[in-house]
Amino acid sequence: MKRSPPPSLPKRADFLRAAAHGRKRAHLGFLAQIVTSGSTNTFRLGLTASRKVGNAVVRNRARRRLREAVRTLVADRLASGTAPTGVDLVLIARRNTAFMKFESLQAGISAALDEAAAFGNRL
Repeated sequence: MKRSPPPSLPKRADFLRAAAHGRKRAHLGFLAQIVTSGSTNTFRLGLTASRKVGNAVVRNRARRRLREAVRTLVADRLASGTAPTGVDLVLIARRNTAFMKFESLQAGISAALDEAAAFGNRL
């Protein structure tokens, strides 16, 4: 079964809304911003990496690793019914994102998804 990534945040305004009004949590390899979405039954993901992370190759690798970790974890959570809903999650890569162990990255993203689910459930 092919697991597809969650829908992405399409516009810059969505990223700015998450930065201005979202709940921010620092994790080992990334910064998570969680904000309510316009719809109550959707989960959207935004990935970004600034030039402070590194050159284009390193930034793309960091985003690919974040995307893959989220894809595997969200697919499992959708199957079990524990996926976050009603929230937008923005993950901002840090310098070590491209080079840290994938299991550590998944553990941090799992914690961020737990926070996003709790944030979405309290609405």
